[in-house]
Amino acid sequence: MKKKRFTGKQIMITICLLITVGILCIQNVMTVHAAEPHFTGDTEYSTVINEPGTAKTPDDLNQLNIENIVTVTYNDGNGQINGALRILIILTLIAIAPILIIMMTSFTRIIIVLHFTRSALNTQTAPPNQILIGLALILTFFIMQPTLERVYNEAIIPFENGELEQDEAFKLGMAPLREFMYPQTQLRDVELFMSISGQEWDGNIEEIPNSVLVPSFMVSELRTAFWIGFMIYIPFIVIDMVVASTLMSMGMMMLPPTTISMPFKILLFVLADGWALIIGQVVQTFY
Repeated sequence: MKKKRFTGKQIMITICLLITVGILCIQNVMTVHAAEPHFTGDTEYSTVINEPGTAKTPDDLNQLNIENIVTVTYNDGNGQINGALRILIILTLIAIAPILIIMMTSFTRIIIVLHFTRSALNTQTAPPNQILIGLALILTFFIMQPTLERVYNEAIIPFENGELEQDEAFKLGMAPLREFMYPQTQLRDVELFMSISGQEWDGNIEEIPNSVLVPSFMVSELRTAFWIGFMIYIPFIVIDMVVASTLMSMGMMMLPPTTISMPFKILLFVLADGWALIIGQVVQTFY
């Protein structure tokens, strides 16, 4: 008779089952009692509808014996937001923060212009992406500081003090951002998204819904950033053409022109104080 061999996987499963059974066997016996009805805060209002032990029919037992409501009292009440709820709110804000930074601020135009500048210099990864993104973020906060201060003073503080409802705080918080996006958004982009959505527009900028203003602003930012990038490329293209013509006239056909032109590009960029010039001009386009 052939004996059956256990594989390593079967042995590990058997050991895990034995350990689990052993842990369950050594657990102390616990007695569970029904707790008293829990009251919210210092009020006399209970979240329990019926007292324990008052159920008379099976239907009563199947019903949930608590009210289906959630109330959070903060600042003006007798408590504050629970720590777990605070963590949830913070994580939610962190998740949507990149979207807000990219879609409703000056970040898009700045990062695209910086990328075009690096490409025109033909320096590949110098400066690296981390430096460009960090610089774009700093410039974004510099440009958006007055707008963010208005949002904080006009919407967040009154909402924290209980002076505004959630809908009112959202409208007041969006107002400064909308005022920032209005001058940067081109009319043809607004008309494009209005026609796509099938909405009628009387030409009043106050009547543009957020669902139309935000994508219109994004498309306008992309168009403006690419136009600035084209203007940055022009002097560097001239240097490439001069170097290529010189190499061809000297009969040096096999030498790549970019190898010779890159040091001249860097020299021209440094002598012209290119970073300060480009950053200054990009920032001024928002004022």
